[in-house]
Amino acid sequence: MNRIVALGESARVAGYALAGVTVVETDVDGPAAAWAAMPEDTVLVLLTPAAAAALEDQLSDAGRRLWTVMPA
Repeated sequence: MNRIVALGESARVAGYALAGVTVVETDVDGPAAAWAAMPEDTVLVLLTPAAAAALEDQLSDAGRRLWTVMPA
C-alpha cells in the first residue's frame, strides 16, 4: 500500500486524518525524528512550512518519497 503522510504541527495537520492521510505530529519529538520514523510505504509527504524549514537537509535526499509544502 502507498501511504500519504501529513507531517508537522498538530494544529496544522490534524484535519488531514479526515481524508485518510496518515498524520505525523512533530510537537513532541520534532520534525527530524518524525521524518526518520515515517512508515516505509510513504510515497507523498505534505509538510507544514515549519517542518519543511527544519528538514531542509533531509529533503534533498528524500529518495523515492515525494514531498510538498503546505501554503502558509
